[in-house]
Amino acid sequence: MEIEEAIRSRKSIRAFTDQPVSQDQIQRILEISQRAPSGTNTQPWHTYVCTGTVRDAIVTDVCELFDQGKAAKYEDYDYYPEVWKDIHRDRRRGVGWSLYGLLGIEKGDRERTAQQAKRNFKFFDAPVGLFFTVDSYLGRGSWFDAGLYMQTVMLAARAEGLHTCPQAAWISFQEPIFRHLNIPDDQVLVSGMALGYEDLSAIENTLVSDREDVTNVVRYSGFE
Repeated sequence: MEIEEAIRSRKSIRAFTDQPVSQDQIQRILEISQRAPSGTNTQPWHTYVCTGTVRDAIVTDVCELFDQGKAAKYEDYDYYPEVWKDIHRDRRRGVGWSLYGLLGIEKGDRERTAQQAKRNFKFFDAPVGLFFTVDSYLGRGSWFDAGLYMQTVMLAARAEGLHTCPQAAWISFQEPIFRHLNIPDDQVLVSGMALGYEDLSAIENTLVSDREDVTNVVRYSGFE
């Protein structure tokens, strides 16, 4: 697969098949991804891969916490702001309502909205879950590096014919993740990610989120 095709075909998949992903495939993806850039070659990321009974144990425990309303707030982890500026709020709401529209979830339907949100914590049925951490003493430059690494993982997955969904949602339920994966307490969670094969019959996978026109985000200087 050419790099442009990988970039253009990558999207957040929210329904996966149960087709297994081999450890060899995951190993190839992660070996390639080690070539991701990082500031002064610090390579600050750690990756935890789960499947089978470990994956299922995390899903069970986190879904139970979700049902009990025990989610932490993003701002508790300095992850997202408590209040968004209009432009970012509108983009978030836009993709959310585009998804709910495809699924027939009407505004105000809290039960179905909650059930869809809960699917995050089942990895959208993907057989493989990944969690990315950095050492807790590191600053936001290292989080940037981890983001570069995650993007490389997602593109390498496309080369294997696989799809992904990066999931910040796991930030709100960290204790079971750290416990089941034996993550040291001197690391912090950057993101989760679902990995597997796209369910081509699922309507939610037809969603392709909007992108701002490049002329609105790029400024050129010094060109004749």
